[in-house]
Amino acid sequence: MTASSPRGGQEFSDYGAQDPVGSNGGLVNLARNGRSGPPRPWPSLVGQHFHRYGIVGRSGAIADVIRRIELVSATRSTVLITGETGTGKELVARAVHGRSAQQDMPFIKVNCAAIPETLLESELFGHVRGAFTDATGTKKGKFSLANRGSIFLDEVATMSVGLQAKLLRVLQEREIEPLGAERTEAVDVRVIAATNRDLRQLVDEGRFADDLFYRLHVIPIVVPPLRERLEDIPMLVEYFADKHATRVGKVIASLEDGVVSALQEYHWPGNVRELENTIERAVVLTTDKTITRDAVTIDRTLRPWTTGIPSLGLHENVEWVECETIRRALEMSRGKRQAARLMGISPRALSHYLAKYPFIDRNKAPGAQLCSVPEGLRKRHSPRAHGIEPSRPASCQIDTEGAE
Repeated sequence: MTASSPRGGQEFSDYGAQDPVGSNGGLVNLARNGRSGPPRPWPSLVGQHFHRYGIVGRSGAIADVIRRIELVSATRSTVLITGETGTGKELVARAVHGRSAQQDMPFIKVNCAAIPETLLESELFGHVRGAFTDATGTKKGKFSLANRGSIFLDEVATMSVGLQAKLLRVLQEREIEPLGAERTEAVDVRVIAATNRDLRQLVDEGRFADDLFYRLHVIPIVVPPLRERLEDIPMLVEYFADKHATRVGKVIASLEDGVVSALQEYHWPGNVRELENTIERAVVLTTDKTITRDAVTIDRTLRPWTTGIPSLGLHENVEWVECETIRRALEMSRGKRQAARLMGISPRALSHYLAKYPFIDRNKAPGAQLCSVPEGLRKRHSPRAHGIEPSRPASCQIDTEGAE
């Protein structure tokens, strides 16, 4: 199966992709105002080289990732995988392990963000009986279970500072110390870490240990977002349509003309995961062997997309983005600490930015604060000055009850 060839971006506006969010739960129908085209058959595009890992594509961006996987899989070096949410970082980790000499040994996945901080240390390193109140027996940790294989630490940036120090010791000494144990245990594990955060920025903010960063950043692999590999969408559509048609017991033989070109015009904030959900929905809603535009809908309510920037001046744009981000975070929060958390920075870093941009006045009135920008800088940075309508006025009342 493969999708019809894209015929350009104009059709996408015909299909309603740039229409405002409708009443159907924010789902934009690609067939709106579109002209029906004949369905086309699917000659196979998906290759088998990395097919079993779910890594599908022929773009230069994904080819670079695959080449890096091939090189690193022949070693036992530590790997750091970065990329936006939904790009397929776990697939890359599994491919690194699956093509290594240790492919028959354990591959243990740990989602560091999903385990409470109080339990994560025990999950990673294990514990002995009596190590804490509920430790009625000895339990092996994930590192012990992954011995001679690979451990995949997803969302590693969420680790506490204390756990970061213990992970650093594992990488340096190749040994672990279970909770309550008197002796350390040697482990032979390849560590594959992943994050959607900028670890260098976290290091600068003092939220991630610089020693640990350099220990993890031995072999970096950056997984590109889907918007940077749009040429892979036809193959991904084929792959997901086959996958979900098989699961629901359907036969999908073709795709209505124009659907792929419409999908290639969307920005995909949820990346490959969002595309898969879109195709799964289309397969379920399709009543015959052809996926039509009526069955393909895109949820436009999750995150607004805008490419509007004030000017072509790099420094001006950076300043404007910083000011606008701070303003919106303060607008949505009830204090400096919450605003900093929304932006993914420390309260101290936020104080630095507020000092850098003193015109963001936070003490205008009790219970309310006025986010005001001096006229000159406002005109220089305002999107309206460049023909772009901002989402909110430059001056706005912000509720800051309980601000710190």
